[in-house]
Amino acid sequence: MPDSPEYWFSHEQLEVYREAIAFVAWLSSLLEETGRVGDVKDQLDRASTSIALNIAEGNGKYSAKDRCRFFDIANGSALECAAGLDILTARAKLNPAQIRPGKERLQRIVRMLMGLIKRNSARPYEKSMSPDPADNNERQAEQDYG
Repeated sequence: MPDSPEYWFSHEQLEVYREAIAFVAWLSSLLEETGRVGDVKDQLDRASTSIALNIAEGNGKYSAKDRCRFFDIANGSALECAAGLDILTARAKLNPAQIRPGKERLQRIVRMLMGLIKRNSARPYEKSMSPDPADNNERQAEQDYG
């Protein structure tokens, strides 16, 4: 029988936390292999670290509102990492094939975080979204601006 992982804290049991830690490891390795990438490297390091730290802190909060706030910050940091990878591609420091594993992992992280946010939020969320992103943008703009 294989040994089960040892968890010291409850957040370590969350799949989204483990994915965030795996993303940090992947990104660190990628950035070490890449030459000078400037300020984006530091920003990616901070944002990737923020994902895991905010998941851990949010999971430790007692009120649902507090949990949502930290999960929302982690979600924003994940999106920031996705944009940072896009910037490195636009600057020809990396190519799309190099960033694909990170984007896939970030997509999983964002999906799981949105699930945690929705589960802990009193705010009603739309059940279905259109497959066309343009429709969703228009719908969101209508909701935001009445």
